[in-house]
Amino acid sequence: MKKPEVLAIIPARGGSKGIPRKNIRPFSGYPLIAWSIAAALQAETVTRAIVSTDDEEIATVARQWGAGTPFLRPAEHAQDATTDLPVFTHALQWLFEHENYRPDVVVQLRPTSPIRPRDCVDAAVRMLLAHPDADSVRGVVPAGQNPHKMWRIPAENGPMVNLLEVPGIEEPYNAPRQLLPPVYWQTGHVDAVRTATILNGSMSGGRIFPLIIDPRYAVDLDSLIDWVKAEWLANNGGLDSVYPGNPRRPIPERIEFVVLDFDGVITDNRVWTDQDGREMVASNRSDSLGLGLIRGAGVQVFVISKEVNPVVEARCNKLKIPYLQGIDDKATALKKLLVDFKVDPACTVFVGNDLNDLPCFPLVGWSVAVADSLPEVVRHADFVLTQRGGHGAVRELCDLIINRNEA
Repeated sequence: MKKPEVLAIIPARGGSKGIPRKNIRPFSGYPLIAWSIAAALQAETVTRAIVSTDDEEIATVARQWGAGTPFLRPAEHAQDATTDLPVFTHALQWLFEHENYRPDVVVQLRPTSPIRPRDCVDAAVRMLLAHPDADSVRGVVPAGQNPHKMWRIPAENGPMVNLLEVPGIEEPYNAPRQLLPPVYWQTGHVDAVRTATILNGSMSGGRIFPLIIDPRYAVDLDSLIDWVKAEWLANNGGLDSVYPGNPRRPIPERIEFVVLDFDGVITDNRVWTDQDGREMVASNRSDSLGLGLIRGAGVQVFVISKEVNPVVEARCNKLKIPYLQGIDDKATALKKLLVDFKVDPACTVFVGNDLNDLPCFPLVGWSVAVADSLPEVVRHADFVLTQRGGHGAVRELCDLIINRNEA
């Protein structure tokens, strides 16, 4: 049988108001749009992935991450009030007129729902193909609020009216939640739609099948507060989600050796210099306590620093941690340390924040970045701490290690 032609379309206009330039703003180290492109490219059922945008910069970023941009969307289809239908109709008509291309199925992947289960795109497409009577499949999650307990206020100073009736339950708003029908909230994770449905004037048709998604994956990026929460979930939620880069490895079952960068990890990456050239840095006392706790629990700690500065020696001596400084090639130094200390790389953690730390990441079992690391470092890290370097990041890591080793 001929494999169905499945076109993934990522809509991404340039005029976002709530979060300016949202679609290419870095999200956990990657442009936001890259997460949806990755979902399309990693799906077995998708045969082509394009971005519909009116913005040349977004189009350039989309191509860098592997999506096609065969056209720029007309301005009349990129307004604040533009709905999905004209955007998708335009894309299908353009592709047919210019390339004689018409897919069997169209998948919509909204950039504002970047955290997706790995199988959700394929699951939606396969469900649609398995049900010839279905017009579309839409991702949904169990609703956080039950509409049977919601109200309308028809008139000012008048009584409320319950929003929904439930056959057999006289007062659903007073009924236990368990007696009420389950309800679901549509998300932006995935829509799989027959092309004919769209060309007939609907983004869903009348027969919409549900793809029920774990609600832990549900985020919607409408504000910067949403953004911070979603990045934490992407970095620390432990979800098996689509990821634009190499898959992140889980924390080792047991950690025996921790190697830390100095500037930007133990310190906050700033330096004060007096008129005589003497330097001072800022570090965090809670980090000191945390390091003492893991050392007391048998975890070896070492510092590798590029800088040659008395402050490195002074701080490491105060912490009772061995160190190397003036190291340009940290990866070679780390390899020698692993041999000299006779530790298993799989039980080793390396913590960094800058580009010269990246060669160390694949040499250990778990690579960790502090919260204010460079985006490139965040991309390659297995785990991103919520605290910044010099502001409790090391203590956060120490607490994770203690909890893991005691589990």
